[in-house]
Amino acid sequence: MEGRGAGPGRAVCDRLTAEEMDQQRRQNVAYQYLCRLEEAKRWMEACLKEELPPPVELEESLRNGVLLAKLGHCFAPSVVPLKKIYDMGQLRYQATGLHFRHTDNINFWLSAIAHVGLPATFFPETTDIYDKKNMPRVVYCIHALSLFLFRLGLAPQIHDLYGKVKFTAEELSNMASELAKYGLQLPAFSKIGGILASELSVDEAAVHAAVLAINEAVEAGVVEDTLAALQNPSALLENLREPLAAIYQELLAQAKMEKAASATSCGDGESQDVYDRYLTQAEIQGHVNQVNVLGALEAIDDALEKQSTEALLEALGDPALALRGVRRDFADWYLEQLSSDRKQKAQKLGLVELLEKDEVQAAVAAANLKGDREQAMLQAVVRINRAIQRGVATDTVKELMSPEAQLPPVHPSASAVYQQELAVLQRQRQGELGQEELFVAVEMLSAVVLINCALEAGDASGFWDSLADPAAGLAGVEGDSAQRYFDALVRLRQVCGLDGAFLSWTDLQATVSRVNTQVQEETDQVLAVSLINEALDQGHPEKTLSALLLPAARLDDISLSVAPRYHHRLVAARRQKAQETGDPGAVLWLEEIRREVARANQDTDKAQRMALGVAAINQAIKERKAAQTSRVLRNPAVGLQGVVPDFAHGYQRVLEGAMAKKQRPGDTALWAQQDMKDGTAYYFHLQTFEGTWERPPGCRLNTSHLTREEIQSAVTKVTAAHDRQQLWKANVGFVIQLQARFRGFLVRREFAERSLFLRTWLPAVTKIQAHWRGYRQRKVYLERLQYLKASTGAVIKIQAWARMWAARRRYRGRLGYFQQNVKSIVKIQACFRARKARGDYRTLVHAPHPPLSVVRRFVHLLNQSQRDFLAEAELLKLQEEVVRKIRSNQQLEQDLNLMDIKIGLLVKSRITLQEVVSHCKKLTRKNKEQLSEMMALDKQKGLKSLSKEKRQKLEAYQHLFYLLQTQPVYLAKLIFQMPQNKTTKFMESVIFSLYNYASNPREAYLLLQLFRTALQEEVRSRVERPQDVVTGSPTVVRLVVRFYRNGRGQSALREILGKVTRDVLEDKTLNLHTDPVHIYKSWVNQTEAQTGQRSHLPYSVTAEQALSHPEVQRRLDIALRNLLAVTDKFLVAIVSSVDHIPYGMRYVAKALKTALAEKFPRAPEDEVYKVVGNLLYYRFLNPAVVAPDAFDVVAMAAGGVLAAPQRHTLGAVAQLLQHAAAGKAFSGESPHLRVLNDYVEETYSKFRRFVCRACQVPEPEERFAVDEYSDMVAVAKPVVYVTMGELVNTHRLLLEHQDHIAPDPHNPLHELLEDLGDLPGIPDLVGENGAEDGSMDLSKLEVSLTLTNKFEGLETDTEDTSTQSLLLSTKQLLADILPFQPGDSLQDTLSLLASQEQEAAHKRLMCRRQAQEAQTPQPLRRHRSLAAQCLLPLAEKQRRVLRNLRRLESLGVVSAHDGYQGLVDELAKDIRSQHRYRQRRKAELLRLEATLQGLDAKAIFYEEQGDYYSQYLRACLGHLAPGSRNSGKRKKQPCLHYTAAQLVEKGVLVEIEDLPSNHFRNVIFDIIPGDEAGKFEVNTKFLGVDMERFQLHYQDLLQLQYEGVAVMKLFSKAKVNVNLLLFLLNKKFFQK
Repeated sequence: MEGRGAGPGRAVCDRLTAEEMDQQRRQNVAYQYLCRLEEAKRWMEACLKEELPPPVELEESLRNGVLLAKLGHCFAPSVVPLKKIYDMGQLRYQATGLHFRHTDNINFWLSAIAHVGLPATFFPETTDIYDKKNMPRVVYCIHALSLFLFRLGLAPQIHDLYGKVKFTAEELSNMASELAKYGLQLPAFSKIGGILASELSVDEAAVHAAVLAINEAVEAGVVEDTLAALQNPSALLENLREPLAAIYQELLAQAKMEKAASATSCGDGESQDVYDRYLTQAEIQGHVNQVNVLGALEAIDDALEKQSTEALLEALGDPALALRGVRRDFADWYLEQLSSDRKQKAQKLGLVELLEKDEVQAAVAAANLKGDREQAMLQAVVRINRAIQRGVATDTVKELMSPEAQLPPVHPSASAVYQQELAVLQRQRQGELGQEELFVAVEMLSAVVLINCALEAGDASGFWDSLADPAAGLAGVEGDSAQRYFDALVRLRQVCGLDGAFLSWTDLQATVSRVNTQVQEETDQVLAVSLINEALDQGHPEKTLSALLLPAARLDDISLSVAPRYHHRLVAARRQKAQETGDPGAVLWLEEIRREVARANQDTDKAQRMALGVAAINQAIKERKAAQTSRVLRNPAVGLQGVVPDFAHGYQRVLEGAMAKKQRPGDTALWAQQDMKDGTAYYFHLQTFEGTWERPPGCRLNTSHLTREEIQSAVTKVTAAHDRQQLWKANVGFVIQLQARFRGFLVRREFAERSLFLRTWLPAVTKIQAHWRGYRQRKVYLERLQYLKASTGAVIKIQAWARMWAARRRYRGRLGYFQQNVKSIVKIQACFRARKARGDYRTLVHAPHPPLSVVRRFVHLLNQSQRDFLAEAELLKLQEEVVRKIRSNQQLEQDLNLMDIKIGLLVKSRITLQEVVSHCKKLTRKNKEQLSEMMALDKQKGLKSLSKEKRQKLEAYQHLFYLLQTQPVYLAKLIFQMPQNKTTKFMESVIFSLYNYASNPREAYLLLQLFRTALQEEVRSRVERPQDVVTGSPTVVRLVVRFYRNGRGQSALREILGKVTRDVLEDKTLNLHTDPVHIYKSWVNQTEAQTGQRSHLPYSVTAEQALSHPEVQRRLDIALRNLLAVTDKFLVAIVSSVDHIPYGMRYVAKALKTALAEKFPRAPEDEVYKVVGNLLYYRFLNPAVVAPDAFDVVAMAAGGVLAAPQRHTLGAVAQLLQHAAAGKAFSGESPHLRVLNDYVEETYSKFRRFVCRACQVPEPEERFAVDEYSDMVAVAKPVVYVTMGELVNTHRLLLEHQDHIAPDPHNPLHELLEDLGDLPGIPDLVGENGAEDGSMDLSKLEVSLTLTNKFEGLETDTEDTSTQSLLLSTKQLLADILPFQPGDSLQDTLSLLASQEQEAAHKRLMCRRQAQEAQTPQPLRRHRSLAAQCLLPLAEKQRRVLRNLRRLESLGVVSAHDGYQGLVDELAKDIRSQHRYRQRRKAELLRLEATLQGLDAKAIFYEEQGDYYSQYLRACLGHLAPGSRNSGKRKKQPCLHYTAAQLVEKGVLVEIEDLPSNHFRNVIFDIIPGDEAGKFEVNTKFLGVDMERFQLHYQDLLQLQYEGVAVMKLFSKAKVNVNLLLFLLNKKFFQK
């Protein structure tokens, strides 16, 4: 408030008017209330430690009860646990607003304030908060609660902010309007303390005096006096401490000053009481508690400073703090936790401050938690040691996994490992293991288990994470060798044959060490290889040999004599590798070195053998033995080419000549040099036959020794000479052909060179040719142009004649074409007109507001059936007749009910009469009261007893259940107000009984209406997206499927799936296993069974490994083909059996589709069909496919069950059908089934068509031939049978949820529940005798209810009927005007004057219509008013239409603002639905006629029943009279004469007003029987003078007795007892 606006302290110079003063008062009240809201807001923020909305929004924030429930948790956590607060984050409230479960939060808060002891006088109602009926009452309660909690020391004090806060003028005005709107009075907030004191005190006066004395002592300021006043027992103050007296004085004085200042600022002192300025007893106690809490906190701080556990425990036990959960055995934990919190707070604030009470409580809770954990941990360790000693691995792991043990994660799959290793460790320890030892051991064992699991799963990355984990405790683990560790351990598992067992820690460590050793050896080899490469770089064969001889190199067969060759080969290999890789610094690897060393050894052996062979050849040449020379020449070791045995002598001759040329005299050298292919030389000693790669020192070569190359040259020369001669002879033709080819090649080469030249100069050639052609063309053109210029006139004339001839020719041809195709032209024109007409008709059909021009084009369609207006009038007339007939039948039915009651009363009276007569002789004054009770109606028969009260109760229940049965909206809403676990029981026990389990068409129709309404309600309120219906478990869908899948639904399932299921089950060879692993294992087992030998294939494989075998793929293909074949059979059976699905199931599917489409208009149609398909197939049909024996689809023998293969077969089919119905393709989880995706897609389209056909069902009205008149026509009333328990439960539920079910206070349900009243007790339902029997079970006691409608009857609205007639007349007139009057709008059409031609045309049309109507039979002719309107002139019709439009506009039917478009739309609607409307109207007329006939028959039945009942009543009354049975003529009965005193003595007369009892003997009563049975005349005489006469009817007395009337008036002053009067009449006038 800006300056508080019109605050209470505002000085007013001018006198205010009454309105201004009232306005100012409202502003002051609004300001005061806003201040109280701000105070409550700040106090709640202090308690909740969270920010709340501003005060103007606080009321709305409190309605969901979340803030109130949190507040309740602050001071009563045991009553309001946080987990029970609904919508704690208020997400549901922000999304959808208030929910009925928010009332639980409000009730929790009310329970909390009741728990702490707040007086009930402050309590608000739940509706005050939830419905915002009295929010000031709620804020008033919060203020009282704050003061009460402050007094108890459970909450801070609320502060007075009046005059200290400001609000805007708009906020003040809004709040004043809000308070005025609800008419609420602001509670007296200032008197809370006094009220609280009076509510809680014993002696209110003594407490009041003591509190005043305390205030006066505080005001005086003497500490001793204040303490004495506080200690006065009458003040009822608790926890007073003398050492804190001075602090009490100071704090109370300050609080009193603040309260007095606040009271002064509030204004008028006349309306204030003493507690507006004085502290109340609750406020004084609150301040005392506040001081005590502060002292206790200081004691805690001192104890923490001294680090004394005893002092700390004593301070924590101070009652002022009221700490929860303080335990002496946790003192050390408290000291540690509080010291830590104190230190942290000091570091945060920069100085040492006292801990707050909440902080101390939190520290105590944290310390308790730590202590509990420590104790639980020690107990868990003891249990673990005992489990290890027992030796049961599962128990040990179970104890290890206990959270109290605080151990690392344990893996149950390796329970044996934990048991074995921990048992060994326990034996080594020779005692129980401690928590630290267990922690280390379990951590290491878990790491070992993880390593084994990673090995088994083949997870290398997970293996390394576990192996490198320090918890494993493995030494020497190197990251570079991770993969080698993994491979080595996998091999170890394979070698050991471990199947399910685990490698121990020792195995892991040994494998790691072994791998490390191998790595070290490989490192040494790398070093040796590097030394070899360094030796090669230095170029010394000796160093190379030394490096090759290193043990780390592991090179075999190293010979000293081959060292140069080793060096040569390695250098060459390294050089080649450098060239190939392009890396000059390339080095040889170990394998390459080994390869080159082996090649060097091979080269040495080959050179040795070659040298020996060459030496042998030289020796043979010297010996001149041609045969021997030929033989040694063919030695493979020498490797000579082209040696022919036949040329031995030629070889000998040539070789001898070559040796003779080389021989020198005196050459005796013994060394020969053998050149190798790589350019090296091998030196061979001809005497010792030893060789070397290095030239021996002092070596001289034998000059006459022929080398291999020289020998090969000689051999080649001899062989070639012979071969050449033979070749020429054999290939003369080939030589000639070769020469020809050479010549052809030369010619082609010359041609190609010429072609290349031309192609190279192609642009130049083309340019030359183009220039030449251009020159020739220009020459011809210039010559032609010169000729035309010379003949210009002739050219123009020729062109004109040619154009004229061409145009004439085209025109004649076009004209002739049209003449030949006249019919086609007419057809085309008709098509264009039809297209225009179709466009206009589409506009008429689809446009929401078609223009007048379009309507005018089709208005003639209305003229084709003018009798439609007569049919409309006839329809209205029939409806009125039906209504009148219904009312008449209702009256007849009421009369019959009354007669039924009278007959019952007579029968009952007859029974009572017999009882009375049997006791009449015992009648004394003592038992008059017993006789009166005996004459009362029997009240022992409960709900069905014959009394007005019970009859009304029974009728009320019949009316209620009729309403519930015929109006499904109530039960639909009630279903969702109950918990989901009770819904199914309620549906089966009550609702299905209410509808007789759809045993006849009427109940089936009404049950479907309930299902549809409930489904719509559930989709509207609980479904956020279409898929929720599939993924969730909707209540209605579940109940519908359950209902239609039993009974008749089972027969439908049997018809649909029976045959195909039997065929599948009877095929014993069918195998539909599509799991590759299962197929693989079956194949392996079959192979082993056939061969008798163990298969070499592994038994445990993955799906990918299994599919790698062709046999598995072959079997899988066969299984898939079989699966598709079987699934096709089921699909055909399902898709072709749409008509066998129960109608109710199909209609619910249709309703679900409609409901989803309405709520999710943007959802794809495909998604909606998937949801409906889920209902029809997955929920209804699929269970019968999976388990046909459970739904009686196939007949099973007694005790028989399906075999596992049969269930698997049906499951596989069901799975594929599920994917097909949902359009869900197989993906990653089943890659081998992806081949079925094409089939799934194809089948999904079939399922969609199946769903579409299933949803194409007629409405229940058409299916069951039920309409709104059915119950009115039916003679037999519907009867339902329910138990008493169901009756009471339904009544209770309706009472609990009536505000949610029927929020409208005028709803008929409220009236019916008011008629029923409170819940009936057991005596009301079963009678007093039944109630006395304690074994009576209401759930087994059944009652029949004949359902009737309390609100039956159709009320016709005369005004509505006249409006419809006016609208009908206006439309007819407008339909007559539009064909003759143009205009773009209705105003234009009606404002134009009709021409004579238009009037004439209109008159001709009306005459023709009148002539046609004259030929129509009289019953079908229109009413005179309609016929007279048709004969009016066009101008008069325009005037009448304008007048009718004004009347319709006044009635709100049409509007001139839109050009009376509503009337045009009505005409368009009539044109659109002309044919359909005629059919519906005809059906409606037939239905109304049938209804009328049924009502006539019912009326006749009621009349006959009424006549029968009347005769029966007369007969009953006649039989009651004496002598009626013995003689045809009844004797005249004597009259009775009694004085009033006698009647008083008999108890019949109660009193006579204004007449003393001593005059009763002067009053005579004469009771005279009438002519008709049951009628009496009572005459009264006083002192012999006739006073009054009274006609008394026996049935009226019975009616009074039925209604429970004990006393009635005779005349104006006499009162008689009805029961005793009946007794008297029965005794005196009616026979026994």
